[in-house]
Amino acid sequence: MRALLHKGQLAGHEAVVVGAAVSGVAAARLLAYLGAGVRLLDRNPEALAPEVLAELEASGVTVLLGAHKKEQFRGAQMVVLSPGVPVAKLVEFLKACPDAQVLSELELASWFCDAPILAVTGTNGKTTTTSLIGHILESAGRRVFVGGNIGTPLSDHVLSGEPCDVAVLEVSSFQLQNVKSFKPTVAVLLNFSGNHLDFHADMEEYLQAKLQCFARMDAKGLAILPLEMRAELEKRSFTGARKVYFTASNRFPENNLPGAHNRSNMEAAWLACKALGVTDDEVRRGVASFRPLGHRIETVGEKGGVLFVDDSKATTVEAMRAAVESFERPVRLLAGGVFKGGDLSILEPHFGTRIAAVGLFGASREVFEGAWAGKVPLFWAEDLDKAVTRLYREAAPGDVILLSPATASFDQYSGYKARGEHFQRIFESLPDEREARQ
Repeated sequence: MRALLHKGQLAGHEAVVVGAAVSGVAAARLLAYLGAGVRLLDRNPEALAPEVLAELEASGVTVLLGAHKKEQFRGAQMVVLSPGVPVAKLVEFLKACPDAQVLSELELASWFCDAPILAVTGTNGKTTTTSLIGHILESAGRRVFVGGNIGTPLSDHVLSGEPCDVAVLEVSSFQLQNVKSFKPTVAVLLNFSGNHLDFHADMEEYLQAKLQCFARMDAKGLAILPLEMRAELEKRSFTGARKVYFTASNRFPENNLPGAHNRSNMEAAWLACKALGVTDDEVRRGVASFRPLGHRIETVGEKGGVLFVDDSKATTVEAMRAAVESFERPVRLLAGGVFKGGDLSILEPHFGTRIAAVGLFGASREVFEGAWAGKVPLFWAEDLDKAVTRLYREAAPGDVILLSPATASFDQYSGYKARGEHFQRIFESLPDEREARQ
């Protein structure tokens, strides 16, 4: 993997990395190895654990925590943005380095990745599909790196020197917004719906960011696209790659992934793996042996005849709908948190049929109540404990209590995993017998 990576090859260059979360730290490590002068910035004075701070400073990285200052950007030839850091908020600071190249950690790392890149983007299902593709390829004997927006950043992987036959990357719109040279061999767009409208100006900007994944691909590459978007995409000149469209099918009856949305994800994964030489039989075996990831329509257990399901990863309205549509049993839905945009009315056809009641918790109460009040039994609780307890008390045997919030979690949790883990702890604390909860 280090064939394109040579220690010291960026000596004499100055780089600023904005954001000291996982990908920002990875970019700083890589740039320091390459010999660049590196300044790592984060507004949060406590962004780094002491041991990480010590490691970075030992490698020559200058760490600057607290409010940004123009002089911190002066002289930089490269500015690397962490996911979720909008260029618009840095306009004044970037005037201090007008000739600097602005890019993401993903693009930086891709320059030094000598394995083919298979990129997966879309609004919903990215993590599951990326992991499924990685599993199928590994099952077929390929050496695979799976990461990007999930798990290990690509920068850490290329720096590790670990050999791999293909890099399978989950890619977000945040990572794609400023790319100029990112060029995967195979790229997948799973779907598209309103999301991150707290970051992107509008739906068109959000879609343009997603399509950046395909913009530099040529006829040797393959773009795998959702059939439902064909009419819209055929109006656009967004890629030079060969295009193939997919939709949900029953091609893989042996699987552990419930719901129509996962039948679509499996179809996309099949096409992606075939493009890299995997046979249909190898794909079938990989699909059959794949286990769903945590907090993604994950069965937690059953108490008092009520099934508890953790879909904390559902941070969009479309993901919530997909989860609800995975069940034929009555669903008592848990929703709430930091709303990122989307059309809540798409759940209304399920009110009184699939959705029996909704328990809201945390932030965005007014958003959900404004859309759903009077259309479905609805209440608000200040936290998840109280919402789960009430839904369990009101549930009947055969019901599903589904945590599928359609929101980010940062009002009360460090991330969707922490929210899902809390839900699972609440489940463990509930009484087993229906009588005990009356």
